[in-house]
Amino acid sequence: MALIQSQITDNNLKNQQSILSPGMRVLVRGQEWLISKVETNSLGNHAVTCTGISPLVRDSQSTFLDDLDDIEPVDPVKTRFIPDMSEHADRSHLFIESLLRSTAPTDQEIHVGDKAAMDSLPYQLVPAKQALSQPRQRILIADAVGLGKTLEAGILMSELIKRHKGRRILVVTAKSMMLQFQKEMWERFTIPLISLDSSRIQQIRSEIPANANPFSYYDKVIVSIDTIKRDIQYGAALDASYWDIIVIDEAQNVADRSSGSRKAQRSRLAQRLASRSDTLIMLSATPHDGKARSFASLMNMLDPTTLPDPDNYTKADIRQLYVRRFKKDVIGDVSGRFPERKVTQIHCEASSVEEEAFDCLTSMHLRMDVNRRNANSGLFRTLLEKSLFSSPAACIATIDARLKKLRKIDSADRTGDAAKLEEFRSILERITPRHFSRYVQLLSMLRNPAYGWDGKRPDDRIVIFTERIETKNYLESRLREDLSLPKGAIVSMDGQMSDLDQQKIVEQFGKRTSPIRVLIASDVASEGLNLHYLSHRLIHFDTPWSLMVFQQRNGRIDRYGQREQPDIRFMAIDSHNEKIKGDARILEILREKEQQAYSNIGDPALLMGKFDIEDEEAVTRNAMESDMSAAEFGELLRIPDEDIDEDRTVSHTGNNDGRSEAVDSESAFDLSGYLLSRIMNNADDGNSDAADGGDVDSDRANTNLTLMDDYSYAWKGLNCTEFKDSTKIRSLQQLTDAQGFTVTFDKDSPLRAWLRRRVPNTETLREDTGTWSTDASYCERMAHGITAQLRGENWSRTQYLWALNPLMEWISTKATSLLYRRGEAPIIGVTNGRLADDETIILLTGMIANEHATPVLDEWFGLRYRNDEFVDLLPMEDVWKITGYRGRKEPNSERYEYANTANSEPSEQQVEHAQLLLADAVRRGRKELWQRGDAYEQNVARPEIDKQLERITEWRNRRSLVIAGYSDLADQQRKLDDMYDEYDEWVNETLTASGEPVIRIAAAFVGVN
Repeated sequence: MALIQSQITDNNLKNQQSILSPGMRVLVRGQEWLISKVETNSLGNHAVTCTGISPLVRDSQSTFLDDLDDIEPVDPVKTRFIPDMSEHADRSHLFIESLLRSTAPTDQEIHVGDKAAMDSLPYQLVPAKQALSQPRQRILIADAVGLGKTLEAGILMSELIKRHKGRRILVVTAKSMMLQFQKEMWERFTIPLISLDSSRIQQIRSEIPANANPFSYYDKVIVSIDTIKRDIQYGAALDASYWDIIVIDEAQNVADRSSGSRKAQRSRLAQRLASRSDTLIMLSATPHDGKARSFASLMNMLDPTTLPDPDNYTKADIRQLYVRRFKKDVIGDVSGRFPERKVTQIHCEASSVEEEAFDCLTSMHLRMDVNRRNANSGLFRTLLEKSLFSSPAACIATIDARLKKLRKIDSADRTGDAAKLEEFRSILERITPRHFSRYVQLLSMLRNPAYGWDGKRPDDRIVIFTERIETKNYLESRLREDLSLPKGAIVSMDGQMSDLDQQKIVEQFGKRTSPIRVLIASDVASEGLNLHYLSHRLIHFDTPWSLMVFQQRNGRIDRYGQREQPDIRFMAIDSHNEKIKGDARILEILREKEQQAYSNIGDPALLMGKFDIEDEEAVTRNAMESDMSAAEFGELLRIPDEDIDEDRTVSHTGNNDGRSEAVDSESAFDLSGYLLSRIMNNADDGNSDAADGGDVDSDRANTNLTLMDDYSYAWKGLNCTEFKDSTKIRSLQQLTDAQGFTVTFDKDSPLRAWLRRRVPNTETLREDTGTWSTDASYCERMAHGITAQLRGENWSRTQYLWALNPLMEWISTKATSLLYRRGEAPIIGVTNGRLADDETIILLTGMIANEHATPVLDEWFGLRYRNDEFVDLLPMEDVWKITGYRGRKEPNSERYEYANTANSEPSEQQVEHAQLLLADAVRRGRKELWQRGDAYEQNVARPEIDKQLERITEWRNRRSLVIAGYSDLADQQRKLDDMYDEYDEWVNETLTASGEPVIRIAAAFVGVN
């Protein structure tokens, strides 16, 4: 005993004074807190910012002054051992399991993301692995339409939440995407995003003090970009908010293109948000417009210390900031999961009245077009042709709008344009539904048994895309009458609808019990929406003049998760009018080229090299106005044959005319855009792991050390007698068709109230009942299957039961605060004979944090003693093997059969002896942590810090050359130095193990005969 009482000294042991540091657990005002920041004022006093740990203050933020409050570090030496006499040691199993589950991974591997409620594929884990390998998780996920960018973002978010880096999350997306994104995050990852539209924000403002921040009301929110882009209303509140993770969906819309007030507003918002979070995740299937500077703006939002010259850069400058793959790049992963699309062109022979309209249009010479041609803008006659290619109704609307304008400026019609337009309009009015050839063909196809659609099956729905709202309205009214479908079977969607109305349509389209069978949509539905769950049929009623629109439209049904073969149909115009025939053939070439590009190079936008919808439409329009032949247009849409160096610098030429010296002057192909697109293509950059998904699990550093699977943990937690007053469960029933359970709560259940604040919608706990299941496929059936549809549920009450479910957080909170109270730990008698009765193992967990209170080391180990003598330090696996406490893993399962079935009570002497060993165990544990911290500093932190500082030093030097000619050089240099200093400080604070070792005693094991 003398060894223990003498308190071992070690000359190499670090100073163990009670220095307050991030990551330390402290007691303040009778509650336990975790320090997140320590600041020293000019008087030498400390302001200590903390996050609550105790149930009363859990997750709340407070700052204490050590000259006013007594801030006492929790001393693990004062821990009292309490014998665990529960059956099978269930009490300590639940307690230790809760501590294990709160351990933060500190490596770069995937720990939870691959276990989400999805059919996870290797390529989908790559963005998370790439982001985790960087000091800051800032990445553009730019995979092609349909590959699952939202899921890839969810995987990364899950990993960060597990690492204690995802308490506050902000998702910014289009208003039509809010509900879909919200549900994807909840159903697959149980990340509860609260939807904030403008009315909800105003409601929150009415509930909180006038000077309070509405964006602090919830920790995890999703909001429309059009809601928060207004600086006057929300700018100050956003500036005062800080998030752990910010996600910007459809990020191409926030690039700085220096044109258009709406785009400029969005870009300013994104730039503002980029500095309000350590983690920034951008999503876009069309990430650039072919212009070096606009794409550089996205890269600089992710990392402003990356591009010294936004007009000139190479792949090496940005490769760490993005992931971009096409279907062809991940074909090995998705084989059998992406049915090959079937594309059919439906030829519609023009009626006699349509031919008359075409003849009138092509022979029309408008005076206004003389000026438009001189101004190098599109002819109004071409605009009429484009609208007529959509529908007569759309063309009439275009004429009416122009006639209204002409009558204001020329009531006498001196140009004669108005008379010509009125004559053309009179012909268009004679194109009745039976003379409208494409409508006739559409109706015939829908009625044809060969098409195989009868409007009865709830899982066989049709999406019809059309560019013009007038065409959409025409089709909706006519098809509703001519198909004789039930009420509500045909719905439409366009950009003029409110965000709530758009979300409602999308939600109803995905519900089996909704009567919807046909959705007619403008291109507002072409970006991001999942329409593939109950639909594999898509019809282009009018043909887009942009390859990017083709890609976006088709991606609504041709995407990850589609189980049927996508059936895509184009309604093509056949006319005897030579001009119309030629222009229709140009559109046919577009359709053919899009399919070729989709199959061969992945990105159809490469063919025009414009990477902007309006610019692509201008290429098509110019081809038609110049009477270009279809063969010439086809040659125009060809990638240059030159062997282009992918590491060649992409530059912003300034004239931006879409020409390149490397190609023929007649080509519309923009070489700089091509180079930029090639730079972004990860598939052939030599990084095969990034291209094909790699072997994600082969080098996973941490073995799974938990004691039980998710189901066992939740079941034991809900049945724990110590939690009875907190749960107030009326009934708890196991599911018969899946591993899970259904809970019915009392009205005043604290657990029910706690969960309702941590779900995205309280419908998940309707009627005071909730269901949890570890079976992902079961959860999906309950969310989207016929049972849920018959109940008319918008939100499934069946939640995916896994590590990140809020229920697990509640169990962990209760287990670590009620089973053994503050300053207590279990001592367990081991009866398997592997531990002698004079042996003791002290199990402890230790952590060292950085300046942001994020663990850089989070370790578990045991210290083995024989009598008073220290024997050795044991890794966790050895602790489990020696004690038999974890048990034996069942074959083909994550479950463990506990070997310690006959728990015996330790003697009073053994408990007392373990208590005396604590001081030595804590000293040795602290020393071990210091040594591991030193190894981390030497082998991990310092090399990475040096690497980052070398990178940004090179960036600063190159940037200095770029700004040398600026008129405000001194101001620019000051900003440059400030940015360097800020990043230098951030890197050191983030990577350095600056905190004191924080030790918690988890348990003690003693041998019992």
